[in-house]
Amino acid sequence: MAHLDAGMVEIVGPALAAGLMIALTHAPLGIEVLKRGIIFIDLAIAQIAGLGIVFASMLWDEPSWWAIQSLAFICALAAASVFSFAERRWPTQQEAIIGCGFVLAASLALLLLVDRPHGGEEIQHLLSGQILFVTWRDVFIHAPAYAVVLTLWFVRPQCFRRSVWFYALFAAAITSSVQMVGVYVVFASLILPALAATGSRNEQRTAWGCGITSVLTGILAATFIDAPAGPVIVLSYALVTISYRFTRRQAQI
Repeated sequence: MAHLDAGMVEIVGPALAAGLMIALTHAPLGIEVLKRGIIFIDLAIAQIAGLGIVFASMLWDEPSWWAIQSLAFICALAAASVFSFAERRWPTQQEAIIGCGFVLAASLALLLLVDRPHGGEEIQHLLSGQILFVTWRDVFIHAPAYAVVLTLWFVRPQCFRRSVWFYALFAAAITSSVQMVGVYVVFASLILPALAATGSRNEQRTAWGCGITSVLTGILAATFIDAPAGPVIVLSYALVTISYRFTRRQAQI
């Protein structure tokens, strides 16, 4: 079992900071996703942003952060634009289109990585992330993106909760998140707190509480049992969500 010595704190600290930034930003976005009924947009845009990361690794041997961020955001924004158009043109088929986008992006990523020496490891990192390898530099680089997303979301809600701008804001958040925590944690951090908050008196506060609790529990548990952090965080989100829903149900009986 790992012990929280100075070296471990240096690993856990940035991971907690990254996880909390993502939890705070994803909570309001996830509530909106649930209201719109487009659940799989999380997986689709995260996977398509991940495809941009794969493209960057193929174009350059050691791509810079700006190159990775730019390609990932371009791919995510392109997908967001398509899904926004689908919402206006084919509203009843939008979820099917989003699901197809996810499957196509995932399949293309697999094909691009199949002959690479470390392709299997890259796929694993894309899906489950490597949050315990996040550094303070990563946190400081991505923090402004989350700050802008949250500021626009709450300061200009009439504008940025509308169709086109919502998708653009969503793409910006997902682009940073998928690089640090992977596709699975992105999905869990968006949807599960929103499910926990459904029917509560203050949905935003409940979703934030669920996200913060899940991140703290998941990262600390993964550290102490020396397990892959991504899957443990997803399990933590699920268990905390179930606990929130059960506790609220019991209180209403």
